[in-house]
Amino acid sequence: MLPHWKEAYVTVNGAEFHYVRTGNNTQQPLLLLHGFSDNGLCWLPVARDLEDQFDVILPDARGHGRSTRVQPDEIIDNAADAAGLIAALELQKPIVGGHSMGGLAATELGARYPDLVKSLILEDPAWIDPSPDEVPLAENPFFSWLLNMDGISSDEIIEQGKINNPNWPDAEFPAWAESKRQLDKNIFPRVNVRKPWREFVAALTVPALLVTADVEKGAIVTPAAAQEATDLSPLLQVAQVPDAGHNIRRENYLAFMQAVQAFLNQ
Repeated sequence: MLPHWKEAYVTVNGAEFHYVRTGNNTQQPLLLLHGFSDNGLCWLPVARDLEDQFDVILPDARGHGRSTRVQPDEIIDNAADAAGLIAALELQKPIVGGHSMGGLAATELGARYPDLVKSLILEDPAWIDPSPDEVPLAENPFFSWLLNMDGISSDEIIEQGKINNPNWPDAEFPAWAESKRQLDKNIFPRVNVRKPWREFVAALTVPALLVTADVEKGAIVTPAAAQEATDLSPLLQVAQVPDAGHNIRRENYLAFMQAVQAFLNQ
């Protein structure tokens, strides 16, 4: 984080959430929700570029970063946690952005708590439909890697990350690597990204930007799903970013930010 930013903890739904904040309540709040296994500071480049325009808040989700650990048999409700953060921090109608798991949470937040948000920015949200060919989480190579990270240093994680993601800017790796070391492994049995995203999209009453990318490069939201989403909500617009997969902003930052700024300037 930058020296003039601040970090703190806030109690939400009986749990402690860590967050970083770039400003104060004199600017429009922008709440950014990270993806699974990341942390709030994984939004660092975006927050750095938008801090002059917005009061950017970067929370660590439950079981991630430095936020509360996951309890046995706990049901994780990231949308309710985000709503609690908005209330606890007294954010007035924040713009809410989210990537992957955070994008799904932002979609659900907009549907369930429409009076709390001004608009949504959804970076390849985890709008995932069940599939008979789906690999169980325990057999997913990325999840397996996360589960077997004990004793691996940040430098080793960064080295592996650069091998797997050679087109990411160097600035992305420090927070990304640290987030992997911080992840609470107890979260794995509690992960739920199979949610009725179509119901959430249809229920939206605020403007939303869906940022999509190339499915062949790993993006989740297909062109068919994006079209279906716009059919479900006249408030949803789509920006297709070329030369990027699931981590859109990490793989084509300039195009991602151009799409976001165009939406924010409307």
